[in-house]
Amino acid sequence: MTELLEWGGERVLACDPEGPAIDSSQCAIDLIGEAAFAGASVIALPVSRLGAAFFQLRTGLAGEIAQKAVNYRLKLAVIGDISQHLAASSALRDWVREANRGREISFEPSLDSLAARLDGRAGA
Repeated sequence: MTELLEWGGERVLACDPEGPAIDSSQCAIDLIGEAAFAGASVIALPVSRLGAAFFQLRTGLAGEIAQKAVNYRLKLAVIGDISQHLAASSALRDWVREANRGREISFEPSLDSLAARLDGRAGA
């Protein structure tokens, strides 16, 4: 079940891990609309909702989804274990490292770590 949470002054749309795959630009736009309707400023998207194409940067899907979120002034947090994908791609490792240095896109192992980042606690 998707729920609206609040941490560090941010309203977070925590997406249901069992929901539909976000595997196209249109799916991303639909999710962005859902977040905007809920008044969210952050989308917490479980890894389980993302197909393999998201983690293969050459497809352009990750960049497209991330850019759409940023264009609509939303932050995107990918939640879950992506270690398998990181092990397979140095380009992805570099992108994740850079994303986590910024404020718009982040990759977090759990909702708790996202909460810590947004609250400005250790590890943020």
